[in-house]
Amino acid sequence: MSFQEKSLQCLDCGATFVFSTEDQEFFQSKGYTNEPKRCPECRRARKSERFGSDSYSGPREMFPATCAECGKSTEVPFQPRGDKPVYCSDCYRKIRPSR
Repeated sequence: MSFQEKSLQCLDCGATFVFSTEDQEFFQSKGYTNEPKRCPECRRARKSERFGSDSYSGPREMFPATCAECGKSTEVPFQPRGDKPVYCSDCYRKIRPSR
């Protein structure tokens, strides 16, 4: 299928934005059948509103924990529940080496 760049108008801010051939190919590869209704900036803002701030906007909330292997105090990016062991980054690398 041959794609051509299209100028679309954003539903939120009214700005005109380009739906490039590369974006169209990406949308097709993901199985999307509709054209985007929002410009990239408004899509990013809407995603941030719906799912919280993205990982690039600031540091993640960290929670204190004690490593189940070495007993060292550490911080993890999730709230430990106590039903599973929590490891510091050094012990985690030993237990689960990179693939």
